Amino acid sequence: MTANTLFTYTLTPEDDGRKYQDILLRRFHFSRKVLQKLKIGENVWIDGKFTYLTARGKTGQTLAVNILEEEPATIRGELLPIEIIYEDEIFLAVNKPPGQVIHPNSRYRTGTLANAVIGYWGSKGETRPFRPVSRIDRNTSGIVLIAKSRYAHQQLAALSVKNKVEKKYLGLSEGHSPLTQGEWSFPIRLKPGSKIVREAHPDGQSALTLFQTLQQYPDYSLMEFTLVTGRTHQIRVHAQAAGHPLLGDDLYGGGMKYIQRQALHCYSYSFPHPLTLKTIKIKATVPVDMRMLLLEDSFDD
Repeated sequence: MTANTLFTYTLTPEDDGRKYQDILLRRFHFSRKVLQKLKIGENVWIDGKFTYLTARGKTGQTLAVNILEEEPATIRGELLPIEIIYEDEIFLAVNKPPGQVIHPNSRYRTGTLANAVIGYWGSKGETRPFRPVSRIDRNTSGIVLIAKSRYAHQQLAALSVKNKVEKKYLGLSEGHSPLTQGEWSFPIRLKPGSKIVREAHPDGQSALTLFQTLQQYPDYSLMEFTLVTGRTHQIRVHAQAAGHPLLGDDLYGGGMKYIQRQALHCYSYSFPHPLTLKTIKIKATVPVDMRMLLLEDSFDD
């Protein structure tokens, strides 16, 4: 056990007499499922000595919790190429190439990002389930953040609900928007008769995308998109509804002249780390197929 695998907290006067599990639940938003797992084995200590979550605390005590439980992998690992752009004790971030599926399914049983990540961990003698914090489409490239524990996954989900996780995408959209920046707030629903295609519709779920034009080309524009909500196909549907579908996105009206997949790349991710509270900023290199359509300085900091 290392300090980096422990959540630590010094109890204050308002914690006096409260159960440790209540402190973790109310103050730090540990889920009930995570708390149940912590009760199996020795995972909680007070001032260096094992304790039960149902014991009551005193001001000044140091509470330490093991946040990395031992769990078996549920997916077969494969030694595949993988571009790691960030890793610490509880998170892993990779730059997923276009065309790779996140998780095995009936059509793609091998070669997925999950197979690659489990294989990478296995090569280091580590075993754990594959827990992506969020997913991107097969033909969308860029950052996929993966949690190494239930605790990490649950904490990022809680931060997302509070809009404290910022995801930015680069996309190439057809034509030129009359606005250089703004927001799209078209509600989104599943298109009647389809299991995949979404559409902008007043009866849909609320959705909000912020956009900014970074560079204009003769036939298309380089756009930056910030997701405020996270609906399925949100950027793709919003771009279509705005009259500027993404290049290569034939599902949502984009032409295939310049690129053979939707020109969308998750390039930036930032969030407060659950343990250190420091802001983690991650960026992913733009893939070759999109880079070939851009000026060299289009995505420089």
